[in-house]
Amino acid sequence: MLLCGAVPARAARLKDLASIEGVRDNHLVGYGLVVGLAGKGDTKQTVFSAQSLTNLLERMGVTVSPTGIQVRNTAAVMVTAMLPPFARPGQKVDVLVSAIGDSQTLQGGTLIVSPLRSLDGQVYATAQGPVVTGGFSAGGGGTTKVVNHPTAGRIPEGAIVERLAPSVVPGETMRWMLHRADFTTAERIAEQINEQFSAKNGGAIAFAENSGTVQVKIPAAYKGHASVFIAEMEGVKVEADVAARVVVNERTGTIVIGGDVSIAPVSILHGNLSVEIQTHLLVSQPTPLSQGGATKVVPEVSVNATEQKAKSIQLQKGTTVEQLAKALLAIGATPRDIIAILQNLRASGALDAEVEVI
Repeated sequence: MLLCGAVPARAARLKDLASIEGVRDNHLVGYGLVVGLAGKGDTKQTVFSAQSLTNLLERMGVTVSPTGIQVRNTAAVMVTAMLPPFARPGQKVDVLVSAIGDSQTLQGGTLIVSPLRSLDGQVYATAQGPVVTGGFSAGGGGTTKVVNHPTAGRIPEGAIVERLAPSVVPGETMRWMLHRADFTTAERIAEQINEQFSAKNGGAIAFAENSGTVQVKIPAAYKGHASVFIAEMEGVKVEADVAARVVVNERTGTIVIGGDVSIAPVSILHGNLSVEIQTHLLVSQPTPLSQGGATKVVPEVSVNATEQKAKSIQLQKGTTVEQLAKALLAIGATPRDIIAILQNLRASGALDAEVEVI
């Protein structure tokens, strides 16, 4: 169980609260073949692996039939990568390789050059190189040891960018997109930007369009130097406003209570009723030399009910989160009990916070 109490407000950098509209990563995906798997590649059941190999060989001048070969050193894989914003041709990015057939492992394999496409169908990078797996598979004779996932790996700097990444260059105006939409935080961002940069422009340059977007006009002093202006804005300190929330993980018993959670005067009466049912199996046997008797299993069931004395606590006006935590621990409440108490407090209106169960 984890209870976090009230903490003083802390200003965060603007770059940690929001991002520039249009400046984002781009997903790339491709299909390829990994070779050199020492007999642990795809079997004949993976038909597309053999077809891909024959197509590759045909482009190299070797003509074979997909049904006439049986190769166990290759594996069909999906290749994925993340193209960063403003990436230029020649830049290298990491690649993830995942088997899609019945290959046992990609350990020791090499990816053959594979084009990587975006959603627009254009090729933005090509990938090739040795695959580094985070696990392994070893064994024989019916005994096999597998650690982590040997059918997935990565190629550090395995892709070379071939085309400019689709990115939006800020013009006269730009927008900050909040990672967590909130009207108060958006207004504070606009206020801090105006406070630091309006003097250079002679008026307000930023305003909150809605809870998730802040529009900023680039000052004339930074015309042609939008990157310099953005870099200076990234360091602007803003106190983000966070809604009162209680997060509960019922599987692990972890409870996180925000510092803005307020508790109204309330009394809590808590008690436990436990019912224990035990079944003992007894064997009944006939007497010696008896005729017609049979051995039977007779269940003996016992039921015990134990009800603990109810424990109560009272929370006065102005009770803090620390006091709530201490009071719940004082009555011996378990994490599951605390979850039920918090839900009841929310239902009664005494807890002014959103209870989120994950």
